[in-house]
Amino acid sequence: MEKVNLKKIALAAIFCALAFVSMFAFRIKVQFLTFDTKDAIIGISSLLLGPLYGVCSAAVVALLELVSVSDTGVYGLIMNFLSTGTFALTCGAVYKYRRTLAGAVTAMSLSVISVTSVMLLANIFVTPFFMGVPRSMVIDLLPTLFLPFNLAKSALNAAIALIIYKPLSSALKRAKLLPYNDEKKYRFTMRSAIITVCAAVVIILAALVLFLYLNGSFEIIRSK
Repeated sequence: MEKVNLKKIALAAIFCALAFVSMFAFRIKVQFLTFDTKDAIIGISSLLLGPLYGVCSAAVVALLELVSVSDTGVYGLIMNFLSTGTFALTCGAVYKYRRTLAGAVTAMSLSVISVTSVMLLANIFVTPFFMGVPRSMVIDLLPTLFLPFNLAKSALNAAIALIIYKPLSSALKRAKLLPYNDEKKYRFTMRSAIITVCAAVVIILAALVLFLYLNGSFEIIRSK
């Protein structure tokens, strides 16, 4: 048991490092909202290691971001942890009890819903203090700015995680860092191929929202 835990801790540390590096490799920032792919990496760690490791990894990466690339201070720390932590907790908790392809899809779908819901609430109650604007103004921006941003960001990360998860878990099994009986029902079949194609479509659609529609939405803040 101790040996397995040490492996999990080592893997969690590797995923934290990968998530941190990914923020430098792919990071889009418009004013105070930031998109990156760290949620996908932390989400995969939660699927592989369990929700507790995922949430702890989310906290570690949020702190690393605070002292390195972040320019939003405590506000950014809170929002980053809420977003990544909710993503990791939801997908890890669901997949823990249904370790199949359908379970992975369900876990990621619920993660998108959970992150979007939690972040909308956080925007309502936290963002007014950071922006120094009335809460009513933030509420007005929910459907045109915060909803599409959080939905696209979480959907894109979920789709990336679904595509990467299987080959990565297989590689870790071959390296004997994961037990071979882990998720044994999760095989690459025709259904897996369909899910991969659907995930790729989600990535394309989410990217279009982020790069086209969402950029227009930011003009609303400037006009205010």
